[in-house]
Amino acid sequence: MILNSMHASGRKHFQLPSKNRLFTILGLIGVAFLLYALFRPAPVSVDTAPVSPGLLQATIEDEGTARVGERYRVAAPITGRLLRITLEEGDSLRRGDIAATVLPPALDALQEREAAFSARAAASALDESLARKKKAAVNAGEAALRALRYRNLYGEGAVSKEAFEGAQNDSAMLQRELQSAAAAAEAARFRLGRARAVIDPSVASRPLHVLSPVDGRVLVIHEKSERTLQAGTPLLDIGDPMSLEIIIDLLSSDAVLVRPGNPVEITGWGGPSILAARVMRVEPAARTTLSALGVEEKRVNVIAVLLSAEPALGDNYRVQARIEVERREHCLKIPRSALFRAGNRWHVFVAEGGRAAEKPVRIGLMGTHEAELLEGIDVGARVILHPSPVLRDGVRVRERT
Repeated sequence: MILNSMHASGRKHFQLPSKNRLFTILGLIGVAFLLYALFRPAPVSVDTAPVSPGLLQATIEDEGTARVGERYRVAAPITGRLLRITLEEGDSLRRGDIAATVLPPALDALQEREAAFSARAAASALDESLARKKKAAVNAGEAALRALRYRNLYGEGAVSKEAFEGAQNDSAMLQRELQSAAAAAEAARFRLGRARAVIDPSVASRPLHVLSPVDGRVLVIHEKSERTLQAGTPLLDIGDPMSLEIIIDLLSSDAVLVRPGNPVEITGWGGPSILAARVMRVEPAARTTLSALGVEEKRVNVIAVLLSAEPALGDNYRVQARIEVERREHCLKIPRSALFRAGNRWHVFVAEGGRAAEKPVRIGLMGTHEAELLEGIDVGARVILHPSPVLRDGVRVRERT
C-alpha cells in the first residue's frame, strides 16, 4: 500500500511539462535571441590592405626652382653712357658677340689711378681663375681615369654596381666643374681686357663694346634704354637654358639625410612626364626663414642636375622635387596608415575571422606611405587602415569592398 502510494507520488513529481509551458519556454528563448541580435554591437566597417613584399623607398619631397646652371651676369665695365640695347630676351649669342655698348667719359687724374688699380685687380682675378681651371682639369682627368678603371673592373665583376655608378657620377660632376672653371677664366680674361682698355689712351675715347663671355641666350635684360650709369651696373644675364639645375629648399633636418648622387624625381613642373635628376651637392650652410605661420625655420639648398634636357622647362620655373634617400629592394611592406603607437612599440590591427586582433610589430625603414615590416605578422595578413578609437582587440569587423 505504502509502496504503491510512493510510486504514484513519484510519477506525479516527474511528469512532463504541458504544451503551454513548453511554448512559453521556447518563446522566452526566441525573445532572448531576438534581443541579443537587436542590441549587440554591429561590426565595425574597416578598410584593409595586405602585407606584401616589394620595393620600399624613403623619400623627401619639397618645392624647388629651376635655374640655369651656368649663368653669367654682364655688367657695365666702366662708368659711362649706355647705348640702347637692341637685343631681346631669348636672343642667342656666341662668345665674343656684342651684347652692349658703353661710351666712356673723359678721365681725370683720380679716375686714371682708379682705372689702373681696377686693371691690376682684374689681372689678379684672371690668375686666380686660371689656377682654378688648372686644378679642375687635374681633378677631372683623375676622375675620368678612375671611371674608366672602374668600368673595366665592373665588366670583370670586381667592383659593385654602386661603386661603378659612383665613379661615373664623380667624373661627370668634376667635368662640369672644369667647364665652369674654364668659362670663369674666359670671363675674367674679358674683364681684364675691358679694364686695360679704360686706361689705354688709344681706345679710351672710343665706344666700348661689352662682349658676351660665353655661348648662350639672353635670359634677362636689366638695362635696355640709353642712360648714364656706374661701372658694375648689371646690363643683362646670359646662359644656356638647356643646362638647368634644380634648387630644392629643404629643412636642415631633412638635408642631413641627402647625399650627392641621390636620385631625384621632378614633378609638378607643368608637363606630363616625370623628369630624372641627381643631387650634385648640398650647400654647407643653412639660412633662417619664416614659414607661412611665422615660425623660424632653418633651410638648406640642395642642388640637383637634370639628366636630360627639357625644352619646356625654363629659368626660375617652380617644380616639385622628390629625393630618394634610401631604398630596400626586397622587404615586407605595411601601410603607414595602419600603424599606431601603444606604449613604446608600434602596433597594428589585423582582420582575422571577422574580428580585429591587435598585434605588436617591429618597423625598420619608414617611407612616405609605407614602412618596412621586420617582425610581428606574416605576409598576406590584412591590416586595418586608419584604426578608429572604437577598435579593440576582439571587436567584430567587416571589411569594405
